[in-house]
Amino acid sequence: MLTLPTPAGTLEPYALQGTPLLPRAPQVALTRTAFAAAHVISDPLRERNPWDTRPAVDWEATLAFRQGLWDQGLGLAEAMDTAQRSMGVDWLTAKELVERTMAAARAHPLRPRVASGAGTDHMPPEALGSLDAILAAYETQFEALEAAGSQVILMATRALPALGATPDDYRRVYRHLIDGAAQPVILHWLGEMFDPALAGYWGCADVAAASDFVLSLIAENPGKVDGIKISLLDQAHEEAFRARLPAGVRLYTGDDFNYAPLIAGDGTHFSHALLGIFAAIAPAAAQALEALAMGDRARFDALLAPTVPLSREIFRAPTRFYKAGIAFLSWLNGSQRHFIMPAGFQSSRDITHYAEVYRLADKAGLLAKPDLAQARMRTLLSLHGLD
Repeated sequence: MLTLPTPAGTLEPYALQGTPLLPRAPQVALTRTAFAAAHVISDPLRERNPWDTRPAVDWEATLAFRQGLWDQGLGLAEAMDTAQRSMGVDWLTAKELVERTMAAARAHPLRPRVASGAGTDHMPPEALGSLDAILAAYETQFEALEAAGSQVILMATRALPALGATPDDYRRVYRHLIDGAAQPVILHWLGEMFDPALAGYWGCADVAAASDFVLSLIAENPGKVDGIKISLLDQAHEEAFRARLPAGVRLYTGDDFNYAPLIAGDGTHFSHALLGIFAAIAPAAAQALEALAMGDRARFDALLAPTVPLSREIFRAPTRFYKAGIAFLSWLNGSQRHFIMPAGFQSSRDITHYAEVYRLADKAGLLAKPDLAQARMRTLLSLHGLD
């Protein structure tokens, strides 16, 4: 029993009540491609001046976390925004992360899929003042990821909106990268709720115009586009967009609020998944996808329904701070020895938020080691003066 803070500013007793959902490998081939976007685990003993220097990474724990996702049949979206790209994790660290991850993936018996994010974040903003500079920056990362053996996700870059790029400018950059890719790429449309600097992406004033532009971009060479990840938290938009995609091009939902019905589909179309929340709810996600592959929609819904309130809490506004909730659950479940994040990012959320994540994860059966989770929650409460 713990005494937890509430959003109303009161304290209430809470006793664990959930039954842990044990991780396991899928028993059938999944009918949805699912990438879990994973975080990076810090090494506090080697960390120095965390706001001003490259992060110190606990590579053993970071890779073990990924192994756990693969063991459950999930793919991995590596070095993405969940891994704190441009929010505590620099390009050189991300590059090493991808190289280490690809080596581990090649040795894994399930031969998991890995797709990694290419951006422009190794260059300072002032050096990205032209389309040529932005394209060259993208190419540097693109080539490094391909050399490591990873599929490439073309991450949205802050540099294009900062430049005031037009749709024709976006077309020039993306056309060059897509057409030159060694294997089909995944495009990345990240809404401003995830990163305010991405407002007006694709050079369009509204989402409808941006959608028309992106669809035209894909249609020019659909064979080089595996799919597009859309993170706008708008179910109706995603459903309408995916119905317009060329045959063979996937819609990877990045909607951490409405993923369950989007993945299930409307009877004609469905979304695949590229989600940060899947790293936090991996047992429920993997077993729900297995149930869907077996034609058991009721079990799919039963497994994912209790995860939705948890995901909505983790991704609540300001949404870009969701990474802290992913790392918090990793700590509660024993995947890391501490709750320290690159650049001290754990401070981006408050104790009331963490208490609510604890409650909701328990109710969803996602506290794998309840006694450990309770002990660690008690420690965090104590650090906040709530003994």
